[in-house]
Amino acid sequence: MSTSGSGSRAPSIHTPSSNPFSTPLRSSRVPSEDERRVSYFPSTAIQGHAPRQRKFKSARFTGEYEKPWLDEPNPRRKWERLILWGSVVIGFAIGGFICYMAYASVSNFEYCLVMDDNFESINSDHWGYEIQRGGFGTGGFDWTTDDPKNAYTDSEGLHIVPTLTIETTNIDLGQLTDNYVLNLTTDGTCTENGIDECSIRSNITSGDIINPVRSARLTTKGKKSIKYGRVEVIAKMPKGSWLWPAIWMMPENDVYGIWPRSGEIDIAESRGNHGDDYPDGRDSVISALHWGPLPEVDGFWKTSGKHNVRRTDYSEQFHTFGLEWNENYLFTYIDSRLLQTFFIKFNHGPKSMWDRGNFGETIVNHSALFDPWSQTDRANTPFDTPFYLILNVAVGGTNGYWKDGVGNKPWGDASIDAPRQFWESQGQWYPTWGEGAKRGLTVKSVKMWSEGACGS
Repeated sequence: MSTSGSGSRAPSIHTPSSNPFSTPLRSSRVPSEDERRVSYFPSTAIQGHAPRQRKFKSARFTGEYEKPWLDEPNPRRKWERLILWGSVVIGFAIGGFICYMAYASVSNFEYCLVMDDNFESINSDHWGYEIQRGGFGTGGFDWTTDDPKNAYTDSEGLHIVPTLTIETTNIDLGQLTDNYVLNLTTDGTCTENGIDECSIRSNITSGDIINPVRSARLTTKGKKSIKYGRVEVIAKMPKGSWLWPAIWMMPENDVYGIWPRSGEIDIAESRGNHGDDYPDGRDSVISALHWGPLPEVDGFWKTSGKHNVRRTDYSEQFHTFGLEWNENYLFTYIDSRLLQTFFIKFNHGPKSMWDRGNFGETIVNHSALFDPWSQTDRANTPFDTPFYLILNVAVGGTNGYWKDGVGNKPWGDASIDAPRQFWESQGQWYPTWGEGAKRGLTVKSVKMWSEGACGS
């Protein structure tokens, strides 16, 4: 509605009563620098008193604490830091020099490549088969064959796989345990001379059975060997209870007599059992030298070592198992020469392996022992002759490698029917073997070098 009249009156402005809870209106003028300094950072001149040292206040600790970074630096602390870090640098330098000298002392040799096999096939120029039963003196329950079911190659490399006898031969379950003759000499395939190593007759009364498992043992005997040098085998260990994979070496000739007089070099041995079921199972690798004037006094326990891994095992991926061997020393290693499983220095300590074993003080069968190595006058005898390489997977055994009463072991080493006891527990161990190549030793490559320049 319009307003009548000639004049107009300005509208009145209503001023609210004072509100103690209202926000004060900010002045439209920006505070000056002096005002800001007075408001937030009072100056000494304006306040008229001497500055006091600010102290740190913590919401978590009661009281007040001085600021140590405001203290005057102590000149002595500078020298303390210099002495500390100087000592660290000098320590690293000395340690590096010691490591270098140690490395150089075992690396200053020429090597000639003797064999390089990537297993596109099983090369007959490199490998032969040991065919026998009895596990090469270990009392194993397998018989070794040249059957392609037990040793074959594919894109991963060489596979050495154990199989059940009743599944890969025409021997049935009844024949396995009674009234069947296995004779490996009839076709001339047995590589041993002893009757027990080449034949057996199953008999249910005596407890004798045909070897319930077949496997393979490949060797370079008569084809490739070295006297001093290096060996590297890239391999993956098998899974399965009572499987015994081995990478090892034996002398080309028994120069000093039958085992263990002429020595044995175990580069890597393991067990297929899971580590929770058997201590030092497939999470462990063992290396050793076997030597002695008689089997009863084998000195391997003085020259052996092992390496265990955590949260995994040696069947999960490929590893390099190596040997470096010289007249003065021998050591085995895993993946790197710095991770040594076992080391022996021949030219340090006892003058000979005979002295190292204290065999002169040992009596066996009321008789003193004969020293088979005295004629050489070398500290490393019997490890001073050419050795060849062996790859195999054994099954069980009665030589003590598997300890009685450990890991639900189903047989006793002293039992006359240990193979039968093993076979009758098939329901316990066979399901742990898995399928196909997983139950076997898989070898990706093998290299052997001989010490010395090629052609020398």
